[in-house]
Amino acid sequence: MQVCLIRHGETAWSLTGQHTGITDIGLTVRGEEEARGLAPRLLGMAFSQVLVSPRLRAQQTCALAGLNATSVIEADLAEWNYGDYEGRRSADIRRDNPGWSIWQHGCPGGESPAEVSARADRVIANLCQRQGTVALFSHGHFSTALAVRWIGLALVEGQHFALHTASISLLSLD
Repeated sequence: MQVCLIRHGETAWSLTGQHTGITDIGLTVRGEEEARGLAPRLLGMAFSQVLVSPRLRAQQTCALAGLNATSVIEADLAEWNYGDYEGRRSADIRRDNPGWSIWQHGCPGGESPAEVSARADRVIANLCQRQGTVALFSHGHFSTALAVRWIGLALVEGQHFALHTASISLLSLD
């Protein structure tokens, strides 16, 4: 079993570094180009299933990459719920809350690291019931959370990983 983890293309808020959890914004023109650029990279892969976050930016990326015909919405692939920090940049949050880290402290009014870790673990348990290569269209922080939980690390270790827009990461079991 293999997982092809795909982050959505650029949005206005990913460009400015604003946390975008539940705000449902679409891709920028550049984000659309990035998503179209995924198609040739994914062309040779045979996917047993395509799962996509319920957020517009992930669904647009999936469609522009040419995989929406067989895609299924998976609510657990949604981005971290940033609560009171929705739309804010990390640097701005740290001015009010020095030392803040999403990986350690989570977000007031949103999800805690324990909640995101549990959600990632649910996705992994679901994936381990499948065969073949599964494509997942998701988001920066949640995809990172999924990757660190996949390799058995505590969620706080996500601080050492960064996934760029329209990036592809492969996870597998050996």
